Amino acid sequence: MRAQLFFSFLTAISFLACAQEQKLGLDKLYKKEIEASLKNAIVHAGKSCLDEEGKSKGDYEMISGRWMEYEPAWHTGQLIQGLLAAHDVTKEPMALDYAKKAGDWWIGLQFPKGHSLEGYLNAIHGASVGNLINTTTITDGTPGLFDLTEATENPKYAEVATSAGSWILDNLYLPEHKLSYNIVDPKTGEIWKNKSPHAQHQGHEITIKQVARPNAEGYLWKDIYLFNGEERYKKAFLELCDGLIEKQSDNGFWMDFEPNDPKTGKIHARFNTWNAEALIEAFTLTKNQKYLDAAMKTGKGLAAIQQKNGTIFYISYTDGSVDERSPCGSGISFAGILWLRLLELGKPDFIENIKKAIDFTLKNQFSINHPDKNLAGGFFEIRQKTKGNGQLKLIYRDIATAFGLRFLSNVYQYEFQ
Repeated sequence: MRAQLFFSFLTAISFLACAQEQKLGLDKLYKKEIEASLKNAIVHAGKSCLDEEGKSKGDYEMISGRWMEYEPAWHTGQLIQGLLAAHDVTKEPMALDYAKKAGDWWIGLQFPKGHSLEGYLNAIHGASVGNLINTTTITDGTPGLFDLTEATENPKYAEVATSAGSWILDNLYLPEHKLSYNIVDPKTGEIWKNKSPHAQHQGHEITIKQVARPNAEGYLWKDIYLFNGEERYKKAFLELCDGLIEKQSDNGFWMDFEPNDPKTGKIHARFNTWNAEALIEAFTLTKNQKYLDAAMKTGKGLAAIQQKNGTIFYISYTDGSVDERSPCGSGISFAGILWLRLLELGKPDFIENIKKAIDFTLKNQFSINHPDKNLAGGFFEIRQKTKGNGQLKLIYRDIATAFGLRFLSNVYQYEFQ
């Protein structure tokens, strides 16, 4: 698949040769273990994580035994990408079938002709953000849709993603800031330009960095450019990536933007990795070293917050502390994806970090025979929360499986094919 092929024609031959020389050195037993792991995770993703319509069920509350919808377009998009990556390795027909079902649901969110938001996507966030469209939900949910068009040779998936990306560029992008407004009200069509729904932004003056974001996650405009060849998308994408370099913090992250928090020093497990992934995509387009150098800074920052046993927590802090209630399987796998991309490009700095991430992902997969069928075959990610009434919520997150599928598939292709 487009997003999963590590040895893309876009990457310079010199880098490819270097990457081919530098393997991870995994024992051959890993080959069969990864194959079995992927097959179990495909079943889990399709039968437990997606509902009958093909929509992500969201977060699973382990105490109550209920699935709770959360940012469904984003979660569904991640599952599509993961399933297609696993299909490349396993050739399991069900992986493609599940991805198509999920893709059909996803494109059904497009606002129809005549609507004030025609062409955009009704991708509400849910939870504390409420029924507002979080643009990041869309941009970061699209890579799997372009993969799905390639896998099925049906352009409709990429066309809907392209339509949404066009609307964002025409209505939300602020080229002078290299940011896009993020929140849109699907009922009124209002673009939130001076207010934010996020708790950490309340109680003080709202700045541009709190209502607009890079929204480079998912490298949507890059994919659109490759899909239709229109230069304006390439130009805007590279502008975003130039902005990422300008706004990158010394630690390799982007502390000024939610869900990081410069006041508390909170570091989100995945947000920074998405930006670095976009920078790598910019490098493959341009071969400009500045993009690769900035992605390396993030790779080093992630290595600094990875624990000795391979864990990355959902919340880490700049002072080195972590929230130990939040071992984040998706964050670990996503960091592994980034480190592996850097290795492919001739940067062997993170081989031991990749190996730790592989072992964590494989060792902490729920057994396919787990008594709770909602968990069986999934990759591990847990968050503990407490409600105001003292009731605990212990949450399994399906995105651990989405990213685990991608990561182990990429490892397999890199090491064994």
